[in-house]
Amino acid sequence: MKTSGRNQLRGNVLSVETDGIMAKVKVDIGAQNIVTSIITKDAVDDLGLAKGDQVGVLIKSTSVMITK
Repeated sequence: MKTSGRNQLRGNVLSVETDGIMAKVKVDIGAQNIVTSIITKDAVDDLGLAKGDQVGVLIKSTSVMITK
């Protein structure tokens, strides 16, 4: 996958909490740091996100995205 995002981190999904059409995803990026991102439930389903998955976290000036 290619992306224009320059700030890329890797981590493991700690939790995925869905509420209606939105979801809160917490990712452990190491050194006692956790990134929390609010994404759509459709994005969670499309990526097949689940606790324990290794994922990428892309941080842009206007948003934080989750990749798998």
